[in-house]
Amino acid sequence: VDFIGSGGTYAGVAKALKERNPLIKCFIVEPEGAAAAAGETVTRPEHPIQGGGYAMPDLPFLKNAPVDGYLQVSGDEARETARLLARSEGIFGGFSSGANVAAALRLLRGDQSGKTIAVVICDSGLKYLSTDLWS
Repeated sequence: VDFIGSGGTYAGVAKALKERNPLIKCFIVEPEGAAAAAGETVTRPEHPIQGGGYAMPDLPFLKNAPVDGYLQVSGDEARETARLLARSEGIFGGFSSGANVAAALRLLRGDQSGKTIAVVICDSGLKYLSTDLWS
């Protein structure tokens, strides 16, 4: 599960995992209202999840990358999950890390219940100290 910016991390990891085991499922995470890679109309380009959701449907890194599904996460969901990570696990991540974990938790409550899900904690919370993430 990975929130895409340029798509490079997602594409590289997904390709490597699928080479090792084609049954592994790989999911792209995007902001709710800005899921261009999923083919949805962008209605909320001002979302608060920094590092992605750039309303660019044809990211070069995603060309030929395996995608088993797309998940959208709201800014509030990403924010609250990032705070939960800090409180519960001592992981000081940013908005996109919160989005990744929120999407993973959603999958675990659904058809991926009981499975192992890997996420990328792609940023530190340090650069968000002046935002509403930590206020």
